[in-house]
Order: sequence, then structure tokens, then C-alpha cells
Amino acid sequence: MTARTETLGAARIVRDPRQRDQGRRVARRPLVGSAVLLLGAVYCLVPVLWVLVASTKSNSELFTTLTFLPGSGLLQNISDLFSYGGGLFGLWAWNSLIFAGFGAVLSTLISTMAGYALAKFQFPGRQVWFYAILAGVLLPGITLAIPQYLLMSKIGLAGSYWSVLLPCLISPFGIFLARVYASSAIPSETMEAARIDGAGDVRIFTSVALPMMIPGMVTIFLLQFVGIWNNFMLPFIMLSDESKYPLTVGLYTLLSKGSGTPSLYSLAIIGAAVSIIPLIIMMLVLQRYWRLDLVSGGLKG
Repeated sequence: MTARTETLGAARIVRDPRQRDQGRRVARRPLVGSAVLLLGAVYCLVPVLWVLVASTKSNSELFTTLTFLPGSGLLQNISDLFSYGGGLFGLWAWNSLIFAGFGAVLSTLISTMAGYALAKFQFPGRQVWFYAILAGVLLPGITLAIPQYLLMSKIGLAGSYWSVLLPCLISPFGIFLARVYASSAIPSETMEAARIDGAGDVRIFTSVALPMMIPGMVTIFLLQFVGIWNNFMLPFIMLSDESKYPLTVGLYTLLSKGSGTPSLYSLAIIGAAVSIIPLIIMMLVLQRYWRLDLVSGGLKG
């Protein structure tokens, strides 16, 4: 018995260094992960910080100082921005709000209805449609811009607000997220109970399913709003009237004119800083509905 105990003790002593090394490696992993996340945060936030700081600088300060210290031209830059072209920036902001607001609301409703149908109804070709939607998720939107322009020109809508709104209504990624959320959030037993009580499909969707899908709908709305607000290629191709430009295309025109008029660079920078504010407000107001588990659930599904 004593010999066996000594043997086991010796074995523990031999294994102890390896266990200690393994414990150290495990302890280092959170530090490495935190360092990577910190570097990623710095990489993403430094350009935003530079835009915010540069927006406070006058033209002379912008081209002579390369520091992150605030300048003295913020109020003048804001005044020049909103007076440029007789108020063009305000018009661009209004156009962006129309495109992103109406486009996100309508796209969210369409995505919710399509995702609900794919998740809760059995019909011929259901899987084929779902795989087609997945293919649409993988297809870059920029590849569709020129075909969409040709279609809009054919029906006489090119250059109008509808030429930018209509292509934004169908979101394959939004439909995919709605299907994932509807599958997990709406119990089939609840729908069957509603049918037994005499409710039709429309009543079940509006009174039972829709309230359960509100958190998912808010997530889809946020993704769509941000995507449409930051969209550049589609309105750049579709629109030719400067008064119909959204902020992205309008700020691009300021930058393109800045080579001949350097003072426009300051307007483009302060315009970029101001255009971030609505996105920040929306994220703060709607953050309690944010559901990151939609993405994780989609990856599992």
C-alpha cells in the first residue's frame, strides 16, 4: 500500500509541471482575446475620432496641424455646411431619411412576412425558395446595381425616388433573419390553439405572431436603416439630380469638387460627422431590442 501511494505521488509530481503549463496557457487566452479586440476597436474608432476632431478645425488648421486636438472652427463649419448651395446639405439629409426610413420600414414588413411564411408554412418549393434567398445573401449588392438601373430605365423610373427605394425593399439577409427568429420565437402550439379558437391565418399573423417577432423586427429594421443610410453605389447610379442625392452621394460630390476648392474638404468632413448622429441616436433608442442571438441562431441553423 505504501509503495503504491509513493508511486502515485511520484506520478502526480511528474504531471504537475505540465498541468501548470497548461493552466498558464489557459490563463493567457483571455488576455490574447482582449488584446485582439482592443486592437480591432482602435482600428475602427481611430478614423471616427479623426473625423470628429477634424470637423472642429478651420481650413487653415485642417491643412497645417495633424494632431488629435480639437480646433476652433466647429461653429463656423456647421454654419457653412448648412448654408452651402442654399441648404443642399439639409436636402440631402432629408432624402437620406426618406430612403432609409421608408425603405427600412417596408423592407422589415416584407422580410417579416416572408420569414414567417418560410418558417411556419409548408408549401411546394419551400426549400428551393429558402436556398435561393441564401444565394441572395451571398451575392454582393453592387453586382445588381447596373441591372437594376437598366430595369428602372425600362419602366421609366430611373432618376426618381422609387429607383432607390424599390431595390431596397427585398432584403435576402432580412428574410433569412426573420425566418430564423420566427422558427424559435413563435411556438407552433400557440398557432394551433389560435386556429382552434377560429382565427384565420391573417389574424394569427397580426395578433399572435407579429407581437412575438417585434424584437427581431427591430433588429432587421436597424440593419436595413444603417445599410440604406450608408448606401452609395445604388443612388450614385440611379440619380442625376443633385437635389435628390442622399448624404453619401452629396458628400462625395463635395469631395470631388474639393480638388479645385480646398475649403469644401472641411464641409465634407463636418458633413460626415453630422451624418453619424442619426445612427447613434437610433442605436441608443433601440438598443434594448437589439438581438445579437439572431446572428448566432442563424449560424447554427
